[in-house]
Amino acid sequence: MIFAAKRSVQQDVWRVLLLGWLAGTAVQLQQAVLWPLHELAVAACCCALGILAFIRWPLALRGSVWICGLGLMLLSALLAWSLVGWRAHVMLSDQMPPAMEGRNLDVVGVVVAMPQRSESGLRFRFAIESAQMDGQSVRVPQQVYLAWYGGALFGAEGVNAERAVAAVQAGERWQWRVRLKAPHGHMNPGGFDYELWLWEQGLQATGYVRTGAQDPAPVRLTQTYLHPIEWARQSVRDAIVARFVMGQGGEAEAKLAGVVAALVTGDQSAIDRSDWDVFRATGVAHLMSISGLHITLFAWLAAALVGAFWRRSALWGWHWCLHWPAPQAALVGGVLLAAAYALFSGWGLPAQRTVWMLAMVGVLRLSGRNWPWPWVWTLALGVVVLLDPWALYQAGFWLSFVAVGVLFATSPPVMNDPKLVRDPARNQAWLQWINSFGWIEKFWSLVREQWVVTWALTPLSILFFGQISGVGLLANLLAIPWVTLVVTPLAMGGVLWPGLWSLAVVALQPLQWLLAEMASWSWATAYVALPPLGLALIALLGGLLMAMPWPWKVRCLGIPLLLPVLGWQVPRPLPGHFELLALDLGQGNAVLVRTAQHSLLYDTGPRYSVESDAGHRVVVPLLRRWNERLDTLMLSHRDSDHTGGAAAVMGMQPWVSLRSSLEWGHPLLNSSRQLNAQSQEPIRCSAGQSWTWDGVTFEVLHPLAENYVQGARSNSLSCVLRISNARQTALLVGDIEAPQELALLKRAQAADGLALSLKADVLLVPHHGSKTSSTASFIDAVSPRWAWVQAGYRNRFGHPAAEVVARYQMRNIAVVDSAHCGAMHWRSDQAGVMQCERTTARRYWHHNAP
Repeated sequence: MIFAAKRSVQQDVWRVLLLGWLAGTAVQLQQAVLWPLHELAVAACCCALGILAFIRWPLALRGSVWICGLGLMLLSALLAWSLVGWRAHVMLSDQMPPAMEGRNLDVVGVVVAMPQRSESGLRFRFAIESAQMDGQSVRVPQQVYLAWYGGALFGAEGVNAERAVAAVQAGERWQWRVRLKAPHGHMNPGGFDYELWLWEQGLQATGYVRTGAQDPAPVRLTQTYLHPIEWARQSVRDAIVARFVMGQGGEAEAKLAGVVAALVTGDQSAIDRSDWDVFRATGVAHLMSISGLHITLFAWLAAALVGAFWRRSALWGWHWCLHWPAPQAALVGGVLLAAAYALFSGWGLPAQRTVWMLAMVGVLRLSGRNWPWPWVWTLALGVVVLLDPWALYQAGFWLSFVAVGVLFATSPPVMNDPKLVRDPARNQAWLQWINSFGWIEKFWSLVREQWVVTWALTPLSILFFGQISGVGLLANLLAIPWVTLVVTPLAMGGVLWPGLWSLAVVALQPLQWLLAEMASWSWATAYVALPPLGLALIALLGGLLMAMPWPWKVRCLGIPLLLPVLGWQVPRPLPGHFELLALDLGQGNAVLVRTAQHSLLYDTGPRYSVESDAGHRVVVPLLRRWNERLDTLMLSHRDSDHTGGAAAVMGMQPWVSLRSSLEWGHPLLNSSRQLNAQSQEPIRCSAGQSWTWDGVTFEVLHPLAENYVQGARSNSLSCVLRISNARQTALLVGDIEAPQELALLKRAQAADGLALSLKADVLLVPHHGSKTSSTASFIDAVSPRWAWVQAGYRNRFGHPAAEVVARYQMRNIAVVDSAHCGAMHWRSDQAGVMQCERTTARRYWHHNAP
C-alpha cells in the first residue's frame, strides 16, 4: 500500500508538471517581444531548482494539497515559458542581416528537402555552407527557402527565361548566385501566418536563384548522402508523377496521380488546387495526405508481419521467441516501422501525434502499466509541444488531438461484457443478434465515430476556417473505408510494384467524381464569420456535450451553446458611417469598404504566378472569414496588380455588380456576364456617377467619358472613388499619375464645391507611391490625415519612392505602408485612429521591417 501510494503521488506530480508545461508554452507564444536572454536564464534556473526541491522533499512543503499542486504547476509553467523563450532567442540569432537583403550573394550549400514543383519553377529548402558578397565571406542564415523560376517571373527582376530550371535532387550540393531577404508574409485579420510557417521550419530567409545574363550559371557540384530520406521521398514522388504526367495517362489521371503521391510521400503540393477545393468542401481533406489513420493502419500491418515473422523464426533455426516474446516484438516493430513511415512521409503533425500515441501505448504495455486514456492523450500532446512549441498555433494540431480525445472519451463499453451493460437481461437477445453480424457492428461503429467527430469539431472548423461541411458526415462514411482500405494500400504497394499506382488512380476516379458531385450541392458548404475566441470555446463545449454518450436530455444542453457562434457577425459600422480595410497582399491594391448594410471591394490585388493570385490566397479567404457579401466590385484599371484576383472573387460571389475602366471585350467583363447573366451589364466608370448606401455617398471623379480613347494608358483610366458621410472622407485613386492629378485639380477649380470634394481624411496614395504621382499641388488639395501605400516588401519598383514619402511627411501627413503595417483598418467614427495588423497581432517571430 505504501508503494502504491508513493506511485500515485509520483503520477500526480508528473501530471501536474505536464499541465503546467502546456500552459506555460501557450502563454509564451502570446508574446510580442521576448524577454532578455539573461532574465529567461535566471527564471529557468530558479524554476528548475524549485521543481527539483519539491520532488526531492515533498513533505517539506506543508499546507494544502491544492496549494502545493498549483505552486508546482506554476513553476512548471514558468520553466516552459523560459525555455521556449530561450529557444526563440537561439533561432533569432540566425536572422538575415538587413544590410545583405537584396544583394547578390554567391553561395554553396546542400538541398535539404525534396523540391516542390509548380508552373513557375521550383521551391526548396537550402542549407548554406559558405556565402560570399563581392568576394568577401559573409554570415547568412544557415537554412533558407529558395525559388528557382523558369520562364516568366512575377515580382522579381534579373531572370533569364532562356535558362531552364534544372532537375534538383535532395542531397545535392549546388553553387549559385541568389538574392535573399528576411521572411516577410502578408498580415491580414485571421489570415495564414506565413512567417510562423517559415519559423517552424527553421528558415530565416527567403530568396531566389539569379539566372540573369550577368549572373554565373548555377552549378551542380556533387550528390551527397546527407539527406537520404528526402532523396528517397523525392525519387518515389517523381516516379509517380512521371508514370502519369509523362506517360500515356490523360489529364484526369495526371491530377489524381498527385493524390497518390501525397498518400505515399506526404507531398500535399502535388495535389491540384481544384481537387483541394473539393476535398475541403466535403470535409475529407484529412484523408488525402498522410493522416493518423494511415499511420495506424501501417503500424497494424507492420506489427502483424513482424509478429508472424518472429513466430516462424524457428523455421530458419533462429528461435527468437525464446529470447523475446512475439507479441512484444510485434508491438515494438510496428511502432518503429510506423515511425519510419511517418519520417518518410515528411513528419507532419498528424503523423507525429499518431506515432507518439502508439509509442506511449507501447511503453505502457511493455512496462505492465495501465494508464487511463486522458493521461496517454495528454502525454502524447505534451511530447509534440515539447518538440515543437509553435505547433499550438496550427489548426491541424487542435483538430487532430481534439478528434482523438473525443473518440477516446466517447468510446462505448464493450457490448458483450455484461458488467458494462446497464440491463444485460433485457439486452441479451439484441446483443447476440448484433454480434452475429460483425459487419453491422463495425459499420455502426464507423457511423458513430464520424457523428461524434463531426459534432465535436464543428466549432473548431468554424473558428479556424469559418465553414461547416453539410456533406462531411456522408462523404467521410464513404471515403474513409475506401481510401484507408483500398487506395492507400495500393499507393503504398506501388513502391514495390509500380503497377499498383495505376490501380490506385483507377480506385480514386469514382470517389473523386462522387466527391465533386457532393461539393456542387448548394448546401454542401456553409460559411460563417470567424467568431471571437470566447464564443468559440463556448461552442466547443456545446459540441462536446452533443458528442458525449450521455442521455439526450443532457446532450441537448449543448445546442444553446452552439447557436451564438452560428449567428455571429463581424460588427459593421453604424448607419451614416463607413470603414476601410486595405489588405496586405504585396504589390497591388485591394480595399474593402463597408457601410451598415453594404460592401464594396476596390481592386482585387496582384497575380503572383501562373497558378496563384491574391484572390485565392488573400481576398476570398478574408471575405469568407468575415462572411462578407459584396454588392459592388470596382476594378480601377486593367493592370494585373489590381485585377489579378478578380476572377476568384467573381467566382465566389457571382452576383456582384462590376464597375471598371476595362475595355469592352476584356475577359473579366465576359466572365461577369456569364456568371451574373440575370443582373445588369458591367458598368464603365465615368465621372459624375454616384450612389448612396446607408447615409454614405460614393462618387466617381475620374475618368471622363472622353478619356476612353483607343490607345489610352491603363493608369490614366484609373477609377477614382470618393467616399464620404459629409464629415469624414476617403479617396481611392488607383494608379493615376501627374497628368490625371492636374486634371482633377483643374476641374475642382472650375466647378463650385468640387475643390472640397478632393479633401479627404484617408488617401490611397496614387500608384503605390511612384515618382510619377503624388504631386505637391495634389497633396495640398487633398490634405489627408492618413496616406496609405499598398506595396510589397522590398518590391522591385522601389515603391514608395523616398522623395514621395518625404513630400507627405513635410506636410505632417502620416504615411503608412502595408510592408510595415500589414492590413490597414480605419473607421469614420474613429477618424483619428488607424489600426495596423502587424501591431495588433504581432508576435516575436514576425518580421520587423526596417
